[in-house]
Amino acid sequence: MPKTIRNQFQKYLTYEKLMEAHIKSRKGKGYRKEIILFNLKQEEYIMWLLEKLQRKTYKHGGYSTFYVTEPKLRKIEKSRYIDRIVHRWVVDNFLEPNFVPQFITSSYACLKNRGMHRAAIYVQEKMKHCKRIWGEYYILKMDVAKYFDNINKEILLNIIKRKIKDKDLLWLINEILYAQKREKGLEIGNYTSQMFANIYLNEVDQYIKHKLKVRYYCRYLDDSVLMLKTKKEAKEILEKIKLFLKDNLQLELNKKTQIFKNKQGVNFCGYKINEYRMKIRDKGKRKLKKKIKKLEYEIKQGKITSKEAKKFLAGHMGYIKYANVNNLTEKLFYMKKNL
Repeated sequence: MPKTIRNQFQKYLTYEKLMEAHIKSRKGKGYRKEIILFNLKQEEYIMWLLEKLQRKTYKHGGYSTFYVTEPKLRKIEKSRYIDRIVHRWVVDNFLEPNFVPQFITSSYACLKNRGMHRAAIYVQEKMKHCKRIWGEYYILKMDVAKYFDNINKEILLNIIKRKIKDKDLLWLINEILYAQKREKGLEIGNYTSQMFANIYLNEVDQYIKHKLKVRYYCRYLDDSVLMLKTKKEAKEILEKIKLFLKDNLQLELNKKTQIFKNKQGVNFCGYKINEYRMKIRDKGKRKLKKKIKKLEYEIKQGKITSKEAKKFLAGHMGYIKYANVNNLTEKLFYMKKNL
């Protein structure tokens, strides 16, 4: 794999590649009005987009804003559908194949064949290993304060420029990054934002693994777990990481960051994990039970179809099948079977 990306923009700028990005972008969302309208003239729209990108006259559109409350209150900024095709094209053809191979293997968020379940399993496996070799040990749990809001675009762009030397591709990445004229903050709703966020925190991943030589470390987005032999070592590592984040990425850790003994277990990716069991946190169980009751009510009222309900349940089955929650699992299986 080449160390830098050069002269690749035009190579991948084809009608076929843009159409492929459109097909991937609309998957599972074909019922939405904006996508239905796009599909009616998709060939014309793709040709128009191709010409705009070839001439470098493409301009990223504005955003619509809304809020979600699960798992917590978040501001979502949604771009135009045609811009989302561009995001997909950039990630699939340039960012993913060239940056992901550089990521550490214990970075799990928004990456193929990884995800939160595997992150939780990885942490439990390493906890078992540390228990076996050390007996008692310490966990450093870190959480970056308002991560997406505090990503510095200039720093991010400079990180990207180490790898990308293609001027046309850098023009487009710059157009996406600065569509909203602010120096800090990535739009949570963008497909590119997930990859940009991983590229940004890969800097600290590399520092922790290769400079600080921490063997047992896992990150899921801005949430990280480190396992260390002594409290003294954990404190020293924490101070070095704080300094690195501040000096290199202009980030800070929030108040949830703490050091504690392994016997307390660790909250990570929605689970309460120790060496012997993995449980869904009480808060998560309450929310899931509430959703199940709401789902049953909506089915009876005819507000959702059985197909939609099964799709909802399938996602949650993946979440709970790794945890020690037999009653909840049986409840979901019963519901799914009887829809």
